[in-house]
Amino acid sequence: MTPPRDMVGKALTLLTHVGDYPDGAVASELARRSELPLSTAHRLLGALVRDGYAEFDASSKRYTLGLRVFQLGQRVAQARGFAGMTRPVLEQVSRVTREATLLAVLDGEQQMYVHSVGGPQQVSVVGEPGRHGPLHCTSQGKVLVAFAPEDVRARLVETVALEPTGPNAITSRRAFREEVDAVRARGYAIADEEHEAGIRAIGVPVFGGRHAVAALATAAPAYRTGVDGLVQHLPTLREASEALAAVMPSG
Repeated sequence: MTPPRDMVGKALTLLTHVGDYPDGAVASELARRSELPLSTAHRLLGALVRDGYAEFDASSKRYTLGLRVFQLGQRVAQARGFAGMTRPVLEQVSRVTREATLLAVLDGEQQMYVHSVGGPQQVSVVGEPGRHGPLHCTSQGKVLVAFAPEDVRARLVETVALEPTGPNAITSRRAFREEVDAVRARGYAIADEEHEAGIRAIGVPVFGGRHAVAALATAAPAYRTGVDGLVQHLPTLREASEALAAVMPSG
């Protein structure tokens, strides 16, 4: 990605990288990640701290996200339907499946997790809210591509990077096109150790009108759940998808 040239873009890039470090990061590391001169990074970080978008710990010299970001995030969550009834629906799914339940949305050429509820068992899959994931090798990503508006779907099928992230990841453009068509035909997607070895997942669309506004998934360790076991959760996922569609705005 080409580094932004305007100051607003540079500041937002810095802020994004601050968010990648829950325990904070020093200015030199943030400058390196953002491809900015250290003096520029210092000046922009100072402005972000001044306005509450970042916080600075003088003892550790580390920057973390500020409460202003949290405030804006809460407004986005409310506007996009990620608050209120969304989490209870996911919690109900996990009570039934006894596995992790994940909710993601399309963000450019990636998926972004917006909610994650762990299963009650000791080993559970985690999808940290705000984190991004690939589209071609996750059940949610496949669903988001398959049920995107036609122009978006056509573009993503041809442009999404097909990285070999897991042992069974799709790396052929033709195979990805065929997989997206298959997902549209059957109404759900499977990821069988495609994103990570040892993880399987099944995802369904959450519709807003004719297109998916989100994707809902059950994910589990492969040693505990086979593909057939995941498919048995489809009625629960589809019921939850309808409940989520009622509280999330249409796309």
